[in-house]
Amino acid sequence: MIEEFKKFIMRGNVLDMAVGIIIGAAFGSIVTSLVADVIMPPIGLLLGNVDFSNLFAVLKDGKTAGPYASLSAAKAAGAVTLNIGVFINTIISFVIVAFAVFMLIRGVNKLYKKEEAPAAPKAKDCPFCLMSVPIKATRCGHCTSELKKT
Repeated sequence: MIEEFKKFIMRGNVLDMAVGIIIGAAFGSIVTSLVADVIMPPIGLLLGNVDFSNLFAVLKDGKTAGPYASLSAAKAAGAVTLNIGVFINTIISFVIVAFAVFMLIRGVNKLYKKEEAPAAPKAKDCPFCLMSVPIKATRCGHCTSELKKT
């Protein structure tokens, strides 16, 4: 059973999948930082200094009654909150990741796109009367000249 497991683990596609998961997790961290630290602050400024990570609604007060200055303060008090801003950040992260994956797949598809070979000609021109005749013809159907084999 251990030999079978070793064989399974050492197959190329399992190793490729593991590398993909690790890189995907690292990419997820980068996208999360991009959304939280680069994209959302300017959007928050445009919307009147709104910090989306602290956009929440209190469903039930905690040990100490609200209002709470931030989401972390509400959580520290034990309040039940609806974290709208975190959800918005997550949606933006998803859209960025989906777009990045789309661009990656699009690029890979362009690399692997097989060039179609030009179709073989089906006709040739008679050198005497310049009329079109089938490629395999040995005589021109128009002027009856003998054609050289190509």
